[in-house]
Amino acid sequence: MKKKVLALALACAVSLSLLAGCGNGDSGNSSTPAGSDAGGESSAAAENVTIRVGASPAPHVEILEQVVDVLAEQGITLEIVPINDYNTPNDGVEDGSLDANYFQHITYMNDYNTSSGTHLVSVGEIHYEPFGLYAGKTASIDALQEGAQIAVPNDATNEARALLLLEQEGLLTLAEDAGITATTLDIVDNPLNLEFIELEAAQLPTRLADVDMAVINGNYAIDAGLNVADALAIEDAEGTAATAYVNVVAVKEGNENNQAILALVDALQSEEIRAYMEEEYQGAVVPVF
Repeated sequence: MKKKVLALALACAVSLSLLAGCGNGDSGNSSTPAGSDAGGESSAAAENVTIRVGASPAPHVEILEQVVDVLAEQGITLEIVPINDYNTPNDGVEDGSLDANYFQHITYMNDYNTSSGTHLVSVGEIHYEPFGLYAGKTASIDALQEGAQIAVPNDATNEARALLLLEQEGLLTLAEDAGITATTLDIVDNPLNLEFIELEAAQLPTRLADVDMAVINGNYAIDAGLNVADALAIEDAEGTAATAYVNVVAVKEGNENNQAILALVDALQSEEIRAYMEEEYQGAVVPVF
């Protein structure tokens, strides 16, 4: 009889121990998410997630910084990765070390996919940066002399963009069908025999003093303290440029429905960001949403 009583007591003790293990007695090791309701369903804000976004320092990093707190309120930590070249942020999205990037226009992204075998797609159009023609040794377009040197970006899409701006200003004529794929080989008329110095886009501001003029990407012009209002010429916002060169948030194909990335796009396309762009950049960054 004593053995039966002892066995029953041990069984009860084991049952109580198992019940305690299923409760919240050890709050330090609870697996219940913070913010869960009584039914055990976690709220959206409780599911914290971090997204890594590669961006050019100006204006892209500056714009992203404006939405950090907005995303934090939704349980999303935005980790901004400043990058100064045009290859790393695309390669990072392709290999997964970055969740997205925000630095390039749609035409550059499409060309990069073709030339590099990447699988990038746009999940949101954010802004447009007018290309500008800036004075170096020569102060005005009218003062350009025979054989003057004009620096242009050396990547395919941005060189075409530079040539289209120079054509807009009457400095050259391109073949009729050249369009946004134009190269110097498509120049059919060059009245001043201008010499085109092809440089990496990031080098253009630093080499401006060495050439007569340079056509400079908007982000690098901003970063160098160049004011678009001081440019000798800028792209016509009513022309091809505003659509062909709109800056986008890009992800790897298959990640278009990532909810944290879509929340980022929503934040970037807000009226608050529109007002920030217009006030901060005074025409150097034009919202397109």
